[in-house]
Amino acid sequence: MNAELHLFRCLNDNVGALIRDPETGACASIDAPEAPAVDEALAHTGWRLTDILVTHGHQDHVQGVGALKERHGARVVAPAACETLPGLVDVAVREGDSVTLGGLAAQVWETPGHCADHVVFHFADDKLLVAGDVLFVMGCGRVFGGDYASLFTALERVRALPEDTRAIVGHDYTLANARFALKADPDNAALRERAARAETEAASGSLWGMTTIGEEKATNPFLRAQEPALAASVGMAGADPSDVFRALREWKNKG
Repeated sequence: MNAELHLFRCLNDNVGALIRDPETGACASIDAPEAPAVDEALAHTGWRLTDILVTHGHQDHVQGVGALKERHGARVVAPAACETLPGLVDVAVREGDSVTLGGLAAQVWETPGHCADHVVFHFADDKLLVAGDVLFVMGCGRVFGGDYASLFTALERVRALPEDTRAIVGHDYTLANARFALKADPDNAALRERAARAETEAASGSLWGMTTIGEEKATNPFLRAQEPALAASVGMAGADPSDVFRALREWKNKG
């Protein structure tokens, strides 16, 4: 694992992230929720911004792209389907494309469940996933312009990664996610322990912007739709996991 990481808060609950290749100094901002916060993170680390990797075109993820590109001359890599960055995208990416950041390499996955243009970046050699708004700590994104089946497929793909894969998420909704997860999966001991930790960390103002696939498989109800306990919680014992997932997500939407 060679990638250097720095996570920080943007806006209210967005997770800002810098990924850097220590060999070449190449450094990418993951999305650009707000330019001042990214610049502050660069000043704090002493890193020089060379790239911006965009997961999707929602304004709370891209509104700082133009200013950062102009100020730093950064290369903007964004989904080919993104329509909110006219004239700013240098490299448009699709399923199966590879993106290099110095000596680091990521494969692009199209994950159009949260919204139609969403992608994630998988740095396999570094066991690192840039998940955007597909996956959160103990949660997942809403469906905005995508569809439930696509989001379930994307999460199943994420779920199949090695359990020690780290995932950078797009928002810190951890406390609310933990409280919902406990409603859906109350007998899960690992979840109860993690939810208690979320309460403590939220009280201290900590940012929870990274997780592992193993932790999510153990505690995230949206990665556990195949478990009988989750099916029972939505009154769908024996149902297809994709249908259970949809019921869980719709339940979460109401709360």
